[in-house]
Amino acid sequence: MSSGNIKNVVFDIGNVVVRWAPLEIVRLTFGESDSLEAQAKSIFQSETWLSLNKGQITERHAKAQYQEMIGLSDLECERLFYYVKQTQILIYGSVDLIKRCKSAGYKVLALTDNVHEIVSHLKETYSFWELFDGATVSAEVGLLKPQPEIYYSLLSQHDLQAPETVFIDDMAYNVKGAELVGISAIQFESASQCEQALKSIGVKL
Repeated sequence: MSSGNIKNVVFDIGNVVVRWAPLEIVRLTFGESDSLEAQAKSIFQSETWLSLNKGQITERHAKAQYQEMIGLSDLECERLFYYVKQTQILIYGSVDLIKRCKSAGYKVLALTDNVHEIVSHLKETYSFWELFDGATVSAEVGLLKPQPEIYYSLLSQHDLQAPETVFIDDMAYNVKGAELVGISAIQFESASQCEQALKSIGVKL
């Protein structure tokens, strides 16, 4: 991991800034069951969800596909997408960390696999999105982490240099994806752990 040259700090959103909890979403939508993991997989690892994340379909189309493909009812689809949004609560300390990075003079951005309607909900519900100097969203570019192209899209969209950039993500394979294109990367566990990791590569907070 490079150090001392960082000018840009890039945050993932799910499980870095807000909580993303597929098992909880499924439990709230359908109730307790022994098959929560299988249900979550059938929804959030499906072609429908991938297409939604890539911006190829809308939430309305996704609901129709879930009804057709896995037999969800209208009400179940409405509950599902309600809880998809409402369970995304702020992770303690992360917004403060974004603010301190920005106050310290770093360019602060987002790189997220995310859905148009969820991004709209987050913008309406919280004020953190306006802190970003830019954002690369999977649904807007039709790419997903850890595809190299999404990291290159981040760099080109916002005129960033890879050696001057650090990316923060909760998933090890997304961290590795960033490192493979020359971006420093930190695997997020908590805001305090992330702050220490940033300082260890020369980010001055």
